[in-house]
Amino acid sequence: MKSRKIIVEAVKKISATPIAELVQVACRYDSGIHIQSGTSNANAKSIMGMMALNFSEGQELTVIADGADEEIAIAGIESFLTGKAVS
Repeated sequence: MKSRKIIVEAVKKISATPIAELVQVACRYDSGIHIQSGTSNANAKSIMGMMALNFSEGQELTVIADGADEEIAIAGIESFLTGKAVS
């Protein structure tokens, strides 16, 4: 299991429907992916869970992934949330 703290940046500039697109990004990976904000935790592959999390620009989130492609999954989520390519 891996985790990484990420500051959300410019998501609304990237997408008109950021939550739906974030779920699509998460679904590309086999690993289980959860996003935590404070005491709230949501499955990144669940549209309802992500809507309940209600993240916004400037907010710090923790992305937690568990599975064979966990590093790549976290990098993909980070790339989407920051609008930057992650190496």
